[in-house]
Amino acid sequence: MIRQFELVENVKAYDPSADEDALNRAYVFAMKAHGSQKRASGDPYFSHPLEVAGILTDYRLDASSIITALLHDTVEDTLATSEEIREQFGEEIMLLVDGVTKLTQIELQSDQSDQAENFRKLVLAMSEDIRVLLVKLADRLHNMRTLNFISKRDKRRRIALETMEIYAPLAERIGMQEFKNELEDLSFAELNPEARESITSRLQFLRDEGKDNVETIVNELKETLAEQTIKAEVYGREKSPYSIWRKSQKKNISFEQVSDIIAFRIVVDTVEDCYRALGVIHGAYLMVPGRFKDYISTPKPNGYQSLHTGVIGPERQRIEIQIRAKRMHEVAEMGVAAHWQYKQNTDPKSGRQYRWMRELLDIMEHADNPEDFLEHTKLEMFPDQVFSFTPKGEVIALPAGATAIDFAYAVHSEIGDTCVGTKINGRPMPLRTVLENGDQVEVITSPAQTPSPTWENFATTGKARACIRRFIRLKQREEYITLGKSILERGFQKEGYEFAEKAFDDVLTIFNAESTEDLYSEVGAGHINGRDVIEAVFPGTKEERHSSKVVQLFRRRSKKKKADDQSTSVPIKGLIPGMALHFAGCCHALPGDRIVGIVTKGRGLTIHTIDCVTLEEFADTPERWIDVSWEEDADNERRAGRIEIVVTNEPGSLGELSMVIAKNDGNINNLKITNRSQDFFDISVDIEVHDLKHLRNIIAALRASPVINTVERVRG
Repeated sequence: MIRQFELVENVKAYDPSADEDALNRAYVFAMKAHGSQKRASGDPYFSHPLEVAGILTDYRLDASSIITALLHDTVEDTLATSEEIREQFGEEIMLLVDGVTKLTQIELQSDQSDQAENFRKLVLAMSEDIRVLLVKLADRLHNMRTLNFISKRDKRRRIALETMEIYAPLAERIGMQEFKNELEDLSFAELNPEARESITSRLQFLRDEGKDNVETIVNELKETLAEQTIKAEVYGREKSPYSIWRKSQKKNISFEQVSDIIAFRIVVDTVEDCYRALGVIHGAYLMVPGRFKDYISTPKPNGYQSLHTGVIGPERQRIEIQIRAKRMHEVAEMGVAAHWQYKQNTDPKSGRQYRWMRELLDIMEHADNPEDFLEHTKLEMFPDQVFSFTPKGEVIALPAGATAIDFAYAVHSEIGDTCVGTKINGRPMPLRTVLENGDQVEVITSPAQTPSPTWENFATTGKARACIRRFIRLKQREEYITLGKSILERGFQKEGYEFAEKAFDDVLTIFNAESTEDLYSEVGAGHINGRDVIEAVFPGTKEERHSSKVVQLFRRRSKKKKADDQSTSVPIKGLIPGMALHFAGCCHALPGDRIVGIVTKGRGLTIHTIDCVTLEEFADTPERWIDVSWEEDADNERRAGRIEIVVTNEPGSLGELSMVIAKNDGNINNLKITNRSQDFFDISVDIEVHDLKHLRNIIAALRASPVINTVERVRG
């Protein structure tokens, strides 16, 4: 355990202006506060905050961070209070300690929602002051180093998994590569000990046999560069077992096939020397195609810069080489700590300078709950990336596999919401197009556009998904409110009452609704039956719900429906399909069909034609049936109707079929050959039409064609 004077000397060695008195007082305060407390290992508890402080001194962090590390557990685990911290160490230290304390309090919970809430608080805290994250990472690193002392295996695995999924990616995001590597490897040892043992044994065997040839390769690289008067430091570093395992899993290759178990680094003085060294290496050795990456011209989001290349190097071994300037090397090794600002009279609350941090805050704003936020941010922190460009040349870094819609949301949430199309490298392309490195993407927007629910199927970034889900959630509630209100209005009319919202004031508590809109929404979503609400408002109006022949009765009633009855049916005009309204895939209802709505919990209304055979399944639940109508002025949006066609098997038949449909203003949405013989093909065709009359006209035109044998509309 490091002693008091050693800690102070370590800090003063790199920061002579550090407040020595405050460091001494923090050391004594924490030691007295923790007193005789013990850790699971049996060590004095004070050894933990002391080790955390020691980790941060290795990265030359400012005195405030070191003091926070010493005090970070005092408020949570001792009788010390935030007020005492403020009085003795000032407002800044109190806020930092408080930020870490709040995270620790909820982190002890194993519930997924608590873990998500913990991460949400961490993002908020580090967005205000990045030092909260640095102390938290050091705290987690020391806890992982002593994880083996926890007796409960489930708890160890939970902590290791949380470290792997959240803290290691965060360390990488701020460039703390050493933190990231050690956190991953310690987690790997707990989550997959057999695999790690296998890799470490193999590495040790190679070292014992002298087959790694590191020294030989380093010397030859130095000589090659020196011949061209390039002054450089060259060394090899063995990759961590987890990094090797992840690469073998990702590429589905064996340990022996992993070419870059040891990465060789060439550190030079200037950027110009980086490119000169690259030219020398490529001139001396065969380059491995597809292995070159220039992170100097397009740095990673965490500020990392280097040239990466793969060559068939000395000893005819395939090796990976990273070339960087000294300043780049500092950033690569120490991340945010390499360009520390706190000792330079600048604002220490620098968290908001990171673009990815702003994106996490955007996701937080759009996420429905902490669990969604955690899910989306895990997506956002994927390490594998592609770099695309805006028309003005700005670099947009996205996870591998990201699509054009992800790019649009990465530029700005509003751009994503109003996106109608994209041009990739000058060519119009679908929004689902997967981007590749170097693509230039132009986003086309329209003020009339809104996010489509289908976008979520191909959006990959957390930010895009959060924004799309938020829009769907808000729009869906609007739709449920509209539908629920319409259902209740028709219920009032059926009972002969004039509709009035005040009538619901006395029944809100019965249905656990906080407002009339909440009641409408629950009725529209199918969680509350509209008839139950009517009965609660007008006791004694309970209608008969039990009829074994409800389907037949409803069909007979609909066939004889009078114009006066239209006022008591629920209009579906204006409701967006896919939100509160769904069209059943069994009968493909079209405007002009007699229709009925079936209420499904959490989905709203599903529309069927009145003669759909599927309705037999709902005969025993008449309370779910809603009389619905298209209304006279139904919108002109196209809907798909399905027909079955028997076509003569001869050249040109399919062309004739599509030509007849096109001439009659129909659009083929889907086509499938369901059966074929020597003479005829059976084809199922979905055609987008305006209404039932439009579909009938197309059917009539098809029947007139000599290559069409039969045409029938599909009813189920």
